[in-house]
Amino acid sequence: MFEERRARHQANRAFEHGDGVTRYRLQQKVLALGDDYWIDDDAGEHVYKVDGKALRMRKTFHIEDRTGRRVATVQSRPLRIKDSMEIEDADGNRIAMVKKALVNPLRDRWHIEQPDGPDLAVHGNVLDHEYSIENDGVKVAEVSKKWFRMRDTYGIDVGPDADHATVLAAVIAIDTMAHPGD
Repeated sequence: MFEERRARHQANRAFEHGDGVTRYRLQQKVLALGDDYWIDDDAGEHVYKVDGKALRMRKTFHIEDRTGRRVATVQSRPLRIKDSMEIEDADGNRIAMVKKALVNPLRDRWHIEQPDGPDLAVHGNVLDHEYSIENDGVKVAEVSKKWFRMRDTYGIDVGPDADHATVLAAVIAIDTMAHPGD
């Protein structure tokens, strides 16, 4: 037990120091359905294009790499008791389900279920874009506004062992469910 806690602490410290971490930049206001926008790296280079599909029964976002190859799709799951969005790979296979469970009126709980991997927990303030995504207490990604001075812009740090497209798709799903009117 002590060794597990120590390993989690070391992994989180390495994450905090940026060991193998990739930082992306996303503008909050562009997460409107029907809009296309880019997710940039910390050098300002376009890395992923997000194509929001308008006029559909459910909210849909296609994520493509810079060559135009689809890497993930994020779709809302209407008519469900809990808010949820499904993430599919380029072949249409479910790779994750992002779920929001209401705990009490002031606090939501979020988690990401992966059929072929560990479930991930979301900790922090989702509404203010200050949260982390963790696998059994080890940070997989961190979302924060503190890295950028531009208004309505936030960063996403993704660790080296995470699937970047899945993490970015999960952040888009969380943002879409947390800010439905934006």
